[in-house]
Parts: sequence; C-alpha cells; structure tokens
Amino acid sequence: YVNLPMLNGDRLKTAKTLVDKAIKEKKVFSVLGPYPVIRASLRARGWVERRLPRPSVPQPRRHDLEKETRLVRNETPYFYWTTRRDSIDCRSLHKDQMTNHYAKAGSFTTKVGLCMNLRNLQWFDAADPDTFFPRCYRLGAEDDKHAFIEDFRRTACTSLLLYVLEKYGGDSEWERTGEVYNAKSHGLSKPRKQHANQRVGTSIIDNALHICQQYLNSLEHCDIDNTLETIPTLSEQQWKVFLRNYYLVIHEGLMIEGCEVYVEHCKCMLEQMRRVCPQMETDGLCNIWIIKPGAKSRGRGIMCMNRLDEILSLVNADHGIMKDSKWVVQKYLERPLLVHDTKFDVRQWFLVTDWNPLTVWFYRECYLRFSTQPYSTHTLDSSVHLCNNSIQKHFQPSPERNPCLPAECMWSCSQFRSWLAASGQEDLWEGVVVPGMQKAVIQTLLTAQDSVEPRKNSFELYGADFMLGRDLRPWLLEINASPTMAPSTGVTARLCPAVQEDTLRVVLDRRCDRNTHTGGFQLIYKQAAVEVPQYVGVNLLVEGTSIRRPRAPVNKPLIQSHPDPLSKSSSHKSSLISSHCISGKENQSEEVKKAWPTLSSRKVTLEKSLIYQPKLRKCPNRLVLPSTCCVLPNPAELHPQKLSHTHTQPNQPPTHRTRSNLPSLYRPTLSLDVINLRPRQTLTSGHYKHETHTVSISYPVLRMQKYLSLNHRLTMDTFTEREGQKSSCGKT
Repeated sequence: YVNLPMLNGDRLKTAKTLVDKAIKEKKVFSVLGPYPVIRASLRARGWVERRLPRPSVPQPRRHDLEKETRLVRNETPYFYWTTRRDSIDCRSLHKDQMTNHYAKAGSFTTKVGLCMNLRNLQWFDAADPDTFFPRCYRLGAEDDKHAFIEDFRRTACTSLLLYVLEKYGGDSEWERTGEVYNAKSHGLSKPRKQHANQRVGTSIIDNALHICQQYLNSLEHCDIDNTLETIPTLSEQQWKVFLRNYYLVIHEGLMIEGCEVYVEHCKCMLEQMRRVCPQMETDGLCNIWIIKPGAKSRGRGIMCMNRLDEILSLVNADHGIMKDSKWVVQKYLERPLLVHDTKFDVRQWFLVTDWNPLTVWFYRECYLRFSTQPYSTHTLDSSVHLCNNSIQKHFQPSPERNPCLPAECMWSCSQFRSWLAASGQEDLWEGVVVPGMQKAVIQTLLTAQDSVEPRKNSFELYGADFMLGRDLRPWLLEINASPTMAPSTGVTARLCPAVQEDTLRVVLDRRCDRNTHTGGFQLIYKQAAVEVPQYVGVNLLVEGTSIRRPRAPVNKPLIQSHPDPLSKSSSHKSSLISSHCISGKENQSEEVKKAWPTLSSRKVTLEKSLIYQPKLRKCPNRLVLPSTCCVLPNPAELHPQKLSHTHTQPNQPPTHRTRSNLPSLYRPTLSLDVINLRPRQTLTSGHYKHETHTVSISYPVLRMQKYLSLNHRLTMDTFTEREGQKSSCGKT
C-alpha cells in the first residue's frame, strides 16, 4: 500500500494564492546545495522555490512546500543560489534573473590565478604585492621554475646569515622564534645529530654574503653592463655543495667554524636586505615552501617541503604538475603570530555586488581556525601547518596543547580581541589587522577586474584566508569561491547563518530600500562607473582598391578629327572619343549623335579610356603622322565580329576591354578595335542583353583613311547587290 497525503482544500487554495502573487512579483527561486538558511530566508520574504533536479542527494520533503513547487514547476526562476557556477548556464539568463556567481572569477579564486594577477598590481595601485602576499611561483612554467630556484637559493643565504646573527650574536630573537622554543619544550623537533669532529667552513658565510650583495646590486641596476657571457657567482656544482652544507647546519645542527667574526657583517647585510625584502621577517630559518594544487580547496593535495631537490624531483616525476601549470609553490610563513604556541589562520567574508563599478562589502566579523598540534618548523606534518577545518577534524588535539585553546579549534574575532587586550594589543585589531585585510582584498579585486565578466544582477560571496605576522600585519593566503556555510562548530553555527541572512539583505532588500539595514556588511569600496561600449560582435572588414600601374601621359592622339577647311580657325577640332570621360553616352561626337537614332538604353561605364595612344619607339628618322578622320558607317553593316554581354543584375554595368597591342612603324600588322559607344539593348528571358560591335582595322597608322574608303565602297557594293536581288525576287 502507498500512503498518499490527504488533500486539504484550504491549504491548496492558500498555496495557489501565494504562488500567483510570487509569479506576478517574479519571486521564484531555485537553490542547489545545502543552504537551508537561504531557503528559509527567501520563503520568509514571499518567494516560492522551484526545485532543481538533483536525485543523488535526498532532501526532506514537506507536503505544503511540494504543492508550491508543483505549481511553479513551469515558471522561470528569478533567483539562483548554487554551490558551483557551472550548475546553470549564465549566458542564457535574462537581465532580471539573479545568480550568486560571476563568470571567469578564477583569476583570483584559484591559486594560479591569484599568483599571476597580483604581479600586475603596479598597474592598478601604488602598492607592492610582496607586502601582503607571500612569494608564489608556477611549477609548470619554465620561467617561474627558474625564478623559484633563484629565490630558494637566495632565501637559503639570508636564512644562514640570520642563523649566525641569532645563534652567535647574542640576539634574544633566537629564543623567541618559536622554532627552538617549541622544539625544546614539546619535543617535536627532529633529533639533531651532534658531530663533535665535523664542522662547516666559513666559506659558506662568504658565499652567502656575496650572493646577497649581488642581489642588492641587481636591484640598484649595477649589473646592467654585465654581458650575457658573465660567469655566475656559483656554478651548479657549487650550489649543490652550498645547499648541502646549509641543510647540515640548519636541519642537522652542525656548527660553523669561526663564524663569530662574521656577526657584524651578517647584521649589516640583513639590514640592507630588509629594506628591499618585506617578507624577511616571516621567512625564518628552515626555508620551508608549500606546494599547492592550482584549483583545489579544503587543503587537498597541499605539501610542505624544505629541500630544493625534493621539490624539483616531485615536479619532474609528476607530469600532471607540469600540465597547464596548475601547481604553485609558495613561501611558507615560518614566523607567524602564535596563540598559546599554536598556529592559526583567519577566515574573512566579503561580498561583491558589482564589477563596474567595483562594489565591495566587508563583513565585520570573522573567525580563527587553530591547528591541533603545537607549532614547530622541524616537522612538516599537515596537522601542524594546515589549519583547514576539513583537515584538522581528522586529528585529535595534542595532549601538550594549551588547555586555553578550544577543543573545536575555532575562535570568534571577539575572543581573539580579548586575547589581544590581555597582551596590551587590542588597538592593533582596528588599526592594523582590519585595514590590512580590507586593503589586500580591494587590491586583489582590482587586478582581476578586467578578467571577470561584469554581469548585472549577479553577486558573489567569497571567503579570504589570512595569516597574521608577529606585528599583526595580515598576509593573504587564498580566496575561496562558495565558502562553506556548514555549522561545523559553535562559532560557525552562529556566524554562517548571519552571513547568509545579511547577504540577502544587501542583494535583495537594499534594492527596494537604500536605507535598509545591511547587517554585518559594510561598504568599503565603490569605484566610479566606467562607460563600456556595447559589444555588437566581431565584424572585421578590410576595404580598399588594388594598386594599378600609372598610365602613360597623353603625347599625341592618333584618332582625331580633320580641321575644317571652311572654318576660319584651323585649331577647332571635334574629337570622336573623349579622353577624360568614361561614359560611353557622353563620348559621342555631334556627327554621330545626328546619324544614329536615340535609344532608351542605360548608361554603360567602361573601365578604360577609349583614346588609342600608341607608344612609338624613339628613333632619329621618326615619321610625322598625319591626322585622319575615322567615320564609321552603320555598325550593323560592318559586322566583322560581335561581343555580347549578358547581365543578370541591371545595376552592374558591362565592361569593355580593348586590345593591348600597340602599333609600331616596325610592325605594321596590328589592327585597331573601334567600339560602338552606344550598345544595342534587348530583353531576353527577363535579362538585359547588350551587344557591342567591334571593327578590326588593319594598318591603323599608315593606311587608315585608304582602308576606310575601301571598306565603305565594298559595303556600298554589297548593299547595292542585295537590293538588286530583292527587286529581282519581287518582280519574279
């Protein structure tokens, strides 16, 4: 048997009324993912949900909500909230549909995108990304790989100088670094081998000082005159020896022979390096680097390493790392701020409601995530260095852990401020921490603004992860899209619902009332709007004309009219064909116009001029050519050949091309084509047909007049013979 719910007429009527009102006001939403707070908040505002198909995740059902869902199953949702951006096709959305994601936001929400975009910060703001973002390189890019190798070697040099200063210079900082303190008190350090008879020579310090000085010279462009053939300071083999001795000193505890005399030199060099390297305060001694997958979250695939050969062997062994440069290596902050000798990071929310103008909302509250183990740089275990809740929930808190820390490994920002107040640093939260996080977020978004698609009626909530240095200066680690809203602890159970509710206040309630309360969100940045020209599609068109060879200048035309002997002035001439007009209708002489009847034909345009201009060779005994008159009889009577042109488009004129052979005194076998300038026009099957008659005249220069006279007599004889035949046939 199947138990079917009983239909209640009143509930059905109420649901239908609510649905009709929601449809009229365009209040239909769809949520894909575990967001019960979003669903409840939207329903409280009069929205009705249209469920998206997701059979793999069973959800609790309510019969009254099922009725509403069935009533709007064919309606268009006007609000989407999904976990992943590609759950819906943003390109097919209407302008009045809202979604909680922006397209192409991977330029700052992935580790590779963040690494690349922050390098362009100098073009957007007068700031240095090294002051808030740890040095980062792509392992798959060859140029970044070489830059990382140089950085690792240079950091080893500065770490060695810092070791000499703190170990043998009587600097109390050595006892306060956290590395040695925690290693001694909690026994987490790797047992150092004491070699009584083995020591490292002072040449390692000389090499470190020389490398640092060379780096300072490069920053001051003192090496600009060096040629490419300049021998490097250390060869590859010497670098291997240097790093091997560095590992023995730092990781194995070997002593450096006679290093006390180098303390002042190391101190002076480190002071110069601190002026140009803002991350020296957090670099530490062990030269630890963290290797991250380029587009993963929740600490998946993250490894910590402190040896160059191991990092490079990992890259060379795994071809997937090289593919598409999806893996990055980032300098690990070895000297962070510790709370009860335990490392932590900060999760901070911010909201972007528009990209043009860029509008950023910053949440007033955040929370801290602690690791389950005391901090130490002599172990590379993820339980010590990774504070993600998705990783730490699999570990049990260490028995050596301070009991003041919560078992859930989370603090709210108010609890952290109380801890700062106990140490006399409460003012630094509002004076250093919050402004530093806001500035880092704004500068990161500015570098990615041109990459993100600025769709209106879209918004997105992001989660930024920070670490604090000992001076409480925040360091940006990464920015996450779709940050988790699961109430995993008591802190997140209170903050995550408040963040979601306040997000809807900003994106929905504030659209109707600008003075509405936005909860914990405060507007920290709004850019001036920039007019963007409307994109109408790519329609590239190249226009122009072909390059033609220039024509020879008119020297002396061969076809010209005879001077009239009865005229008083012999300089008056009537030309049969004009040299400046390309229209055949306008190039006729007055005599031809009177002889030929007027036809209602269209204008025909010729490509070339009809003036016959022969190029005579230059010779000493050049003949003077007389001017002759070329008068043609009826073209139908000559009829040596016909040129027919059929046009399917009336607007496209026919073209006529004369022969390119030029007459010469040494080659008198050429002929002259004389073209009738008024073509005969006939209509055949809906198309116009033009017939142009051409007469081939032999010996155009020497025999033209005689040939025309002979041709005229032959034509008249033929005409007389035909008339005689017709008359004889008539009589018969």
